[in-house]
Amino acid sequence: MRTSRSAARRAASLVVALSVLPGAVHGCSSPVAPDPPSGGDSIVLSFEQFEQNVEPVLVRQGCDAGGDCHGGGIRGSLELSPAGAKDVPFDFDQVVLQVSASDPEHSRILTEPLALAAGGTPHAFKPFASTADPDYQAILQWILAAERP
Repeated sequence: MRTSRSAARRAASLVVALSVLPGAVHGCSSPVAPDPPSGGDSIVLSFEQFEQNVEPVLVRQGCDAGGDCHGGGIRGSLELSPAGAKDVPFDFDQVVLQVSASDPEHSRILTEPLALAAGGTPHAFKPFASTADPDYQAILQWILAAERP
């Protein structure tokens, strides 16, 4: 008999909880998500332009090399397909994550390989001595050509 009383109390508690819960949650019927880090800005980058103009820069500069480079797995926040097994759509998806929609000219894909004296940020390898470097400009132009929805 004791077991049935205990079960009855649990069932009664569950009924009370289920009847109160909708009223408690009712005030929060549509939560508002915080703005993303980009401040709510978004851009659409061209895969075709990436494939023609940016991927060759990454290959030429050795960014996709193994070991301590991005072709050897995630290094920092960027992973690229390795030189011997290129996967351009994968590389595109990874590089897009390095682009700032709210401040395109200060995107990580531009600032990390840029010399500190030219406004770059810390990164082990600095292939771009200045913003005038043709490879830097190829990446910048790809970002600036992005569409804003």
